[in-house]
Amino acid sequence: MSSTSPSRPARQQLWTVQEVLNWTVERFERAGFGEARADAQHLVAQALGCTRMQIFLRYDALVDEAQRTALRELIRRRLAREPVAYIAGKRGFHGLGLELAVDRRVLIPRPETEHLVDWLLELLPPPPPPYPLHVLDVGTGSGAIALAVKHARRDVEVTAVDVSPEALAVARENAASLGLQVEFVRGDLLRGVQIPEGGFAAIAANLPYIASPEIAELQPEVRDYEPRLALDGGQDGLDLVRRLVDACAAPGVLVPEGRLFLEIGLGQAEATREHMLARGYQSVEVRRDAAGIDRVVSGSPPVR
Repeated sequence: MSSTSPSRPARQQLWTVQEVLNWTVERFERAGFGEARADAQHLVAQALGCTRMQIFLRYDALVDEAQRTALRELIRRRLAREPVAYIAGKRGFHGLGLELAVDRRVLIPRPETEHLVDWLLELLPPPPPPYPLHVLDVGTGSGAIALAVKHARRDVEVTAVDVSPEALAVARENAASLGLQVEFVRGDLLRGVQIPEGGFAAIAANLPYIASPEIAELQPEVRDYEPRLALDGGQDGLDLVRRLVDACAAPGVLVPEGRLFLEIGLGQAEATREHMLARGYQSVEVRRDAAGIDRVVSGSPPVR
């Protein structure tokens, strides 16, 4: 925060919140960040100990040295391409208003996954259900899907599984902070999961779906900070997706009218759909995200 910055008078010794925000935006724009202003607002709010909206009510307030020192460190981390969510240690998820703790042990929840949650909730039988409903979140990470479902439907029994004990620790912390009862299991896909009598009403998964050769080309925020275990989906990105499709096709895993919901990457919808159809899934459908990308594939279990 040099005194020669064009955003403040040369002789002024203290900066206002507006000047600090403008200076930070300029730095991030020069660094080529696509969301420079939003990133700056998040970090300035964190340094000031307020919300993004409160920044605008404090535009003329002076920023003290302790706050400026805190902001310098936050800016340093962002310029090193650390994601804002990891710097803040939290990320909002879904219109339900969930705030999830996140760090480098878990993938940062993304808006695309909210479409999966919405579709799943849309198709669950309305409360009160005719029989106990069980939902499984495979590869739960921070717990985003499992906790969003449980938050919306307290009458549903939700189980979440992940192969990473570090990710499960974060998910458990989020469940505790939100006061939500979810059963967490360590396991590889369905391994270690107790299948309820009659099967799950829905199984959801946001599994790793980046093709291994493409990981080196990802943005530094993703490639260098997010856990590779949560990114690498094998040679074409669909190794784990195919394994889960096969596992969920087994008798009794899903109730007859239940559904499997899979978040997938750009250009993977048709291959996923074809694999599900080849395994006997019924009513296989694809939904797009807000960007118009085929993002979620869903189908009912094979008829026995």
